[in-house]
Amino acid sequence: MTIPASPIQNVVAAHRRGEAAGLYSVCCSHPLVLRAAMKVASSYGTLLLVEATSNQVDQFGGYTGMTPAVFHRYVMEMAREEDFPQEMLVLGGDHLGPNAWQHLDASTAMQNADTLIAAYAAAGFHKIHLDCSMRCADDPAVLSDETIAARSVRLALVAEAAAGQAGLPPPVYVIGTEVPIPGGEAELAKAGAVTSPAAAARTLEVHRKAFLDAGLNAAWRRVVAMVVQPGVDFDHSHIQHYDAAQAAELSAFVAGQPGLVFEAHSTDYQRESALHGMVRDHFAILKVGPAATFALREAMLSLCRIEEELVPAGQCSRLMQVLDEVMLAQPRHWAKHYPGSSAEQRLLRRYGLSDRCRYYWGEAPVVAAAATLFANLDAREIPLSLLSQHLPEQYLEVLQGQLATSAGALVQHKIGRLLAQYARACNRNAADNSDFAATTTAASIC
Repeated sequence: MTIPASPIQNVVAAHRRGEAAGLYSVCCSHPLVLRAAMKVASSYGTLLLVEATSNQVDQFGGYTGMTPAVFHRYVMEMAREEDFPQEMLVLGGDHLGPNAWQHLDASTAMQNADTLIAAYAAAGFHKIHLDCSMRCADDPAVLSDETIAARSVRLALVAEAAAGQAGLPPPVYVIGTEVPIPGGEAELAKAGAVTSPAAAARTLEVHRKAFLDAGLNAAWRRVVAMVVQPGVDFDHSHIQHYDAAQAAELSAFVAGQPGLVFEAHSTDYQRESALHGMVRDHFAILKVGPAATFALREAMLSLCRIEEELVPAGQCSRLMQVLDEVMLAQPRHWAKHYPGSSAEQRLLRRYGLSDRCRYYWGEAPVVAAAATLFANLDAREIPLSLLSQHLPEQYLEVLQGQLATSAGALVQHKIGRLLAQYARACNRNAADNSDFAATTTAASIC
């Protein structure tokens, strides 16, 4: 029986035919980010790929408290509320492997990874990034390509079986591990160089052999992308921008691999022209996460400034103070990432590009403070002058009658402006048109 191509395979095939097609992957669980992403995808007519990471969602709940099945229901229910067509929504799992259990021996860590992959595949996560690059407690200092591939194939076998038992289409796979540190580097000087074509070729060949040796011929045909380092990254305060010339040899290599594209991680904060160029150069799957929650944080801070002008001090939400208090009380997600004095750490917690505060929006005190902020502002008319001062881009849309002044609408619009850059790069690619920026209006996205 012939299995129809999945939506992701269709986009990759279109890209390989020379069409201006790509995929952007929204790696976030915050409802305001996801709702904004659905509005953007609807406006631009793009497939929406939402991915959960292995530390965010796992069989034990991850840092969101959600298992794969719960996360799947959560996103699908949101899509129904937004009237977003579910056939245009694909869920993926990122860095799935023994990442969360590196402190354990390899046997135990991989058993946990088996359960993780099975839970993702059975829950309906269609795009699976097989990532077994992590060294476990009893592993050698550097894992061989063969070990990484063998462990990835083990997980692919689990995913194939779990999807089949659940009556779901077989997953598509992403291989490769040469990525920036999730969430950005501690120092940009430590960022990786562009992957060499030789290294990419070896990763591809070792994985191909491992898949075929395991009898996974059909699954190998569903390997749609390989993760490489295209030379993009960021740390707390700086951005490493895409340089097409430096990536030219790598781009030429994948052009000779039918049915395959590259997946680029940590594309956050790139210029829009760079995103267009990356899709053109076959880095056709663009991952974005911290930049979306950075826009969320900026919008929330702006709303707090407006709240302080309109609401008596004793009734204010104190959202940003509450957020920082929770981060100080639970430093595990930021302490080892933010160096310096207490004053320097405070600035990084609030403003760092790595946006470690994204781990804390779901904490009960923060959720309650955000609800108070929204209630305070939605109970009042926000003067246009305050909007102009604190949310000038949204002010312009309000003036045109294109945007409501509710707190949720303002936040989603700010996030949507960021995500729309990715939608344009993936669906209206203008990498060879120096005038494309003139067409990037915000009014159509929220």
